[in-house]
Amino acid sequence: MDFSEEYRIRKEIVEVCRHVYEKGFVAANDGNVSVLLDDGRVLITPTGVSKGFINPEDLAVVTLDGEVLSRDHRPSSELPMHLYIYRNRPEVRAVVHAHPLYSTGFAVAGIPLDKNVLAEVVLTLGAVPLVEYGTPSTDELPTALGEYIHKADAFLLANHGVVTIGRNLLETFWKLERVEHFAQISFIARLLGGERLLSREEVEKLTQLRQKLGLAPAAQN
Repeated sequence: MDFSEEYRIRKEIVEVCRHVYEKGFVAANDGNVSVLLDDGRVLITPTGVSKGFINPEDLAVVTLDGEVLSRDHRPSSELPMHLYIYRNRPEVRAVVHAHPLYSTGFAVAGIPLDKNVLAEVVLTLGAVPLVEYGTPSTDELPTALGEYIHKADAFLLANHGVVTIGRNLLETFWKLERVEHFAQISFIARLLGGERLLSREEVEKLTQLRQKLGLAPAAQN
């Protein structure tokens, strides 16, 4: 890959990391972000570094087999989850993992965000399933994710946080924003007495609209 293109992607990762940090989606050195390059290498945030203070040169580089190519920076301890996603969803080029307050609150409470209540979410994202708890940084988490990996592009990790995946980094970050926005609205609606579900007919119309717009099928509950 051309060095200038790789550096552009490095800067984009840094920009997204800072947005994630400034929005309060992570605290301290939590969270991790990665991008799969065209040559098969993976750029991933390093372990132990705050997402709000990361630089393009700080990113770790690994292969899809997990071999660390960078000498000065160790990859995030969540690397196994990122590699699992890339191996099982070949179209995915970016992964973002964070701990936004509302959506992580749903994950901690064991409540999926899978109700058809917001037209925009049904149209663009679909259901957000709850993945069974797996110990972070171990193979337990990828194993738990396996049940849903082909069914959704956003996942609540029980007692942990949120993961979104996409064809590029900005799309993946926007999915994270959308999940958190959905969680906030769902929380408020439940305080007000509960959500009013869209009818099956209304959901079908949105599904047909997705097809007309050329979007991939959204996950359904």
